[in-house]
Amino acid sequence: MSGLGELDRPETPRSPGAWDERSRKSLTDRAPGPGDAAAPSSGDGGAARGGARPPSAVRRAAADPVKALMHRHRDLCERAVDPLEIAAGLEAHGVTDRTAARFRHRDVFSLAEEMYARVPRDGDAPSRPTEPSAPRAARAAWIVLAPLPGVLCAASVAGLRLTEGRPRLIAAAVGALAVALALRAVLRRGPLRAAARTSGTWTCWLVGYALLGDGLLHTALTGGPDALPDGTAGGPWPVAAAPVLSLALSCVPAAVGAHLFTTRARRRLTSSRGLADFSASVRPLLLGVFALYTGALAALLALTGAVLGEPAAYPQALTLGALLLLARLLTVHGHAHAATLVLTAAAAAEATALATVFAGRLPGCGFLAAPVEALVAVCGPAGVPAAACGVGALTLLAHATRRLTRASAHAHAHGQARVTASRPR
Repeated sequence: MSGLGELDRPETPRSPGAWDERSRKSLTDRAPGPGDAAAPSSGDGGAARGGARPPSAVRRAAADPVKALMHRHRDLCERAVDPLEIAAGLEAHGVTDRTAARFRHRDVFSLAEEMYARVPRDGDAPSRPTEPSAPRAARAAWIVLAPLPGVLCAASVAGLRLTEGRPRLIAAAVGALAVALALRAVLRRGPLRAAARTSGTWTCWLVGYALLGDGLLHTALTGGPDALPDGTAGGPWPVAAAPVLSLALSCVPAAVGAHLFTTRARRRLTSSRGLADFSASVRPLLLGVFALYTGALAALLALTGAVLGEPAAYPQALTLGALLLLARLLTVHGHAHAATLVLTAAAAAEATALATVFAGRLPGCGFLAAPVEALVAVCGPAGVPAAACGVGALTLLAHATRRLTRASAHAHAHGQARVTASRPR
């Protein structure tokens, strides 16, 4: 008892104080590092030798790796409205299923579900997201707008065929303006809508080349042109209306294909249990939509060629349509840079081909036109746009099979659609 009395006697403390190293580690509750070691005091030395670990060591061993990941991606977790957005964001930051296994989860989806569930919220949210349904008015709007460019283009072609002289020029100008405005309306609403703004200059060049380029190239190689285009296929500067009319009418299968791809991919994103599983299921869907569009465009080319009495122009029109579809799909799903780059390269290739033909007329510069002349001798004037757009389409198809089969691409489109649907009208 005398020892206890000595403890009650007031004196100056000789210990380090209430805030020691163990207290700091207990408060921070950090994971054990390679150089950390629990230094037991005289009071717990026996317990440590007997195999029991001190409380601070137990807390350090029970460190939560998922909590650290949530802190690292705090903005993503707080902003997400469903686990799929977190999974897509993790994938965009390089987290794979193999990485998720280090956090004791079988895949990124289950890891994202735990992260979403652990974020504090005011109300209860569903553990699995529901398919966003666009308002019926918005869906009806793009269904009505999709055929509009084709209808106006058909009316413009009819105006060119039924008029002459100055009225024909006026009909061509009014028709081109009307088709451009209708196409802009289609691209601003519905499944072909994109948040990123891309330059339409090179797209207009590609479509303009489909209308006038082959005729200009043919007359340039034969010493022309001797006059401006008169809007007919048999004039001094032939105009190919069938490919442009087919491309305008193909806005309908393009919008339907983009809608099917977005909705079906979103459903498979919900049901998939891994990134590899999702990519394997979406890749055939992308190729199926691409084949559906090209088949519809080929049928439209045959129909318009028969009605207008012009060649169907399959090589140049099919490659151009495929290039424009893939570029728009990539733009819609957040990859506008690659689409713009390839469209620019294709348009520059066509412009360079025409420029070299005219430059070859200069004295001593005939060698500049030799490559284009050789290509036209083998494939005809259609070889230039077919080669330029074909290479671009294959490049974008390979890029799309890598980018559009990732979860992050479809979460981006889903978030954009959700904002559009919730916007007051």
